[in-house]
Parts: sequence; C-alpha cells; structure tokens
Amino acid sequence: MLDEKAKRTLLRNIPHPLNICGVKEGDQVNGFTLSWMTQASFKPPLIAIGVRQDSRSHAMLKASQVFAVSFLEVTQQTLAEAFFKPQEQVGNKFGEVEFYLGEATGCPIITEALGYIECQVKGSLEEGDHSLFVGEVIAAAQHRQGQPLWLKDTPWQYGG
Repeated sequence: MLDEKAKRTLLRNIPHPLNICGVKEGDQVNGFTLSWMTQASFKPPLIAIGVRQDSRSHAMLKASQVFAVSFLEVTQQTLAEAFFKPQEQVGNKFGEVEFYLGEATGCPIITEALGYIECQVKGSLEEGDHSLFVGEVIAAAQHRQGQPLWLKDTPWQYGG
C-alpha cells in the first residue's frame, strides 16, 4: 500500500542541487532551472538529469543531444527563480542574465555561475512526466569558488 503522505515527505528529503541547464537547437538557445541531477559514473564521467517532457527545453535537448549545466552559488536563489520559466535568448542575455556559448556544445553557460560542465547525451529514458538524460561530461571549468545552491536552502518544494 502506498502512503501518499509518507511518499511525499520521504521523496522531498532527497537532496536536490539547483542549477541552470542550457540547451540549444540549431541557432536557438534556452535555459531552465535544473533540480534533478546526480553523478552517475566516474569513468567515463556521467551525470543524469531529469527534464520535464512537455517543455521546449526537452525537445531542444532531445534534438541536439547536448547540454550545459551552470552551477549556482547559495546566494543566487533569485537567478534560479528567474529560470523556473524557460528563458530564451535576447542578444547575449537571458533577460538581464549574461551568458556565453560553451566551446564543446554551443550551449549557454551563465557568466556569473560558480562554473559549468558541458555534456553529450549518451542515453535517455522517457517515463512518467520527466525524461532521464545521461550525459558524458566533455568539458568543465570553474569560474570561482563558493558554496553551491541546494533546494533545501530555499522555501521551495519540488518533487514527491
């Protein structure tokens, strides 16, 4: 028997980093707040991300098979909130947020992030309302040091 209240409580205890995922399709770029991510392998370096299937970013990621993750600092909650609704490119910005395109993937990377990884999709699983994409890390750089932003650092709840 599934106790709905217990399920929600326990699943919300899973730690979730909050970062910005940049995607592209052709010349178009987009970004969204990514809260489902984990390292899946050391050799090769793989991460797994969850992406809502009914989003534009999902379609772009599926078409291009590449993405970039910009790691946010604990003080960048407002930035994470801005990307809850996918952000499209206007010049060299997502609204007021400056970015540049990664050399390995061409996906947008947030200039003020702690750092980034760029990934090539190696596999996916489309079940439920999110797809799981497994990406091999093909490029990475650290812009600066800082404490990462976690969902627990915010008043928000996602999942469960």
